[in-house]
Amino acid sequence: MLSTARRSAGMTVEQLSAVTRVREAIINAFERDEFAQCGGDFYERGHIKALSRALGLDPEAMVQRYDEFNGGRPPALQMAGVFRTDRVLRAAERRGPTWSMGLGVVLSLVVIFGVVRVMGGETHPAAVEEISAGQGAPAAELHQRAKPAPPRASATVVSNEVVVQVKAKRSSYVNVLDAQGRRLFAGTMQPGMTSTWRAPNRVDLEVSDAGAVSVQVNGKKVGKLGSRGETVRRSFGPPAPPAR
Repeated sequence: MLSTARRSAGMTVEQLSAVTRVREAIINAFERDEFAQCGGDFYERGHIKALSRALGLDPEAMVQRYDEFNGGRPPALQMAGVFRTDRVLRAAERRGPTWSMGLGVVLSLVVIFGVVRVMGGETHPAAVEEISAGQGAPAAELHQRAKPAPPRASATVVSNEVVVQVKAKRSSYVNVLDAQGRRLFAGTMQPGMTSTWRAPNRVDLEVSDAGAVSVQVNGKKVGKLGSRGETVRRSFGPPAPPAR
């Protein structure tokens, strides 16, 4: 199932490894139903969930298939007694004299507040960029990226901003970078999903199946970037300034 989903998404083992940080050797072994390289059920389940999310599969259902393949899930919560004892011991430790720690925290807060008032410090809420998913898209496809608050001359920032919107008609692997090479998104977009990315100066877009998605840049429809199954890399810049 993992192998079929990966091929349907148009991803290589190397690309899937880059997205999930699971080693290529482990991915190849999993696709052959070999699970001895991870060091135990805990790590194997974690890798299966990570690979399933990246490929648009149900992580819990895939872990259940794995458990059935290996004769059932092992008994859970075997260390519950140990954790309960640990909580009792920690509660007992907290009975010691804590008033001095509380006084220290209060004094530290007073000093910090005074320094901020003297220096005229001021905080600005970070601007948040949202990547929205269409109906039926998994919650894991929703991302937020914090940016510094815009300066007062915000028109300059807006004029250099690039807005790229991608809508998937079929499953396709998409990789999005900004002008500094920072990754804004990397993963498989499912059918019906729509995502929007914003970045200053430039947005680099790589699509494994160019015929599976449609693109809008700065509010203008670009359409398909290529034919079905074609891997395409494109760069988009900010809109041209209006004529004076």
